[in-house]
Amino acid sequence: MKAILTLIKADPAQVESFSIEQIVALCGNGKLSDNSSCSQELRGYFQIAKSELLLRYLQNCLLKTFEKSGFVLQDIVNEFGRRLDYSVESGLYQGKSTAIGFDGLWADGRGHTIVTEVKTTDAYRINLDTLAGYRDELIAAGRITKASSSLIVVGRQDTGDLEAQVRGSKHAWTTRIISADALAKLVSLKENAELDSVSKIHDLLVPFEYTKLDKIIEIAFTVAENVNTAVELEQNPDLGNTSVVGAESSNGVQATTATRVPYSPTSSEILGRIREQIVSVLSSTYSPFVKKSRALYWTADKSARAAITISKEYAAGNFWYAYHPDWDEFLSEASIGLFVLGCVGRDEAFAVPFDWIHKRIGLLNVTERDTGSHFHIHLYPDSNGELGLRLNNGELEPITQFKISLFTSSRARVTAN
Repeated sequence: MKAILTLIKADPAQVESFSIEQIVALCGNGKLSDNSSCSQELRGYFQIAKSELLLRYLQNCLLKTFEKSGFVLQDIVNEFGRRLDYSVESGLYQGKSTAIGFDGLWADGRGHTIVTEVKTTDAYRINLDTLAGYRDELIAAGRITKASSSLIVVGRQDTGDLEAQVRGSKHAWTTRIISADALAKLVSLKENAELDSVSKIHDLLVPFEYTKLDKIIEIAFTVAENVNTAVELEQNPDLGNTSVVGAESSNGVQATTATRVPYSPTSSEILGRIREQIVSVLSSTYSPFVKKSRALYWTADKSARAAITISKEYAAGNFWYAYHPDWDEFLSEASIGLFVLGCVGRDEAFAVPFDWIHKRIGLLNVTERDTGSHFHIHLYPDSNGELGLRLNNGELEPITQFKISLFTSSRARVTAN
């Protein structure tokens, strides 16, 4: 992946403009085959590519067939599995008698494994007995358990013939079908929600009885509600509904709770641009960061992680954020964990190390809700105009040492409108 990585660091916009054929040509010797350097580098690149780029490559594979486009499609589908937080083992591009034929194995971390089969189209009949045989062989070999199922991912959205084929077979209770486009939409939904949506999305891909629609509606409602809650909490951390957690102030008096800040949302476009700038800076400093959920990002090897949240400026030049226990746990599992605070209207953000913020949790106000709790982060300017973290004991802790610059001559300034 040297050529790709070099180009990404030098000019990421140029790489994003490349067609998928150009991307493949830059990987290894440009010839895609099993166990080749080209395959390894292409899969490595997909792990750091933006999800919207993967969708574009997917559409290119379906609309304009090129040499080995089916192999590329298989790798993109498996990367979508990774974006849905499965542990993915890629299969061979071309089956051989000495290996079990599968396109991917997706383990959900709860004991269930999905055996995937990727097809560009359902224009021809698929031998379902053969696909079921792959799962049986994997079980017999001890690589998966009976807590498993098959998932057929079809490039084209028109899967009517294949659906009828599955419904009329003995494999109906072990097989699911999804179009590649719908799979991409699941990835997008998950990336705009938060962590507790993952298990619900996984449930959709496992065969279940659906004559009664309650389970499907419950899953859809839960994920949609989670997305809305994530947006609301970033825009409005519910500042008037807090209780104080932790130590008393230095004079022994409990710190007072925060005053409600009027809710006035900032446009999602502004928040998105600032978050992209932050991701760009982190990627150039460490390795490329990819989106895990609305606020959470990590590198391909998951060793570096970031929780990125944005606030507009309130009265007196202060900024308010929520810090969630799930974020704290997510960052705790990284070698490099960063809680990054973006400020609308400023050319800087603050990449606060996990250890630093975690040690101060007991000095943060907290909101308790039926849907969960979150800590309050209040940045307030000192006498020199430098932002610091306001603790519930009344102290203002400096954070200038964590400042990162977001403004360069080649990057447009982001301001609130």
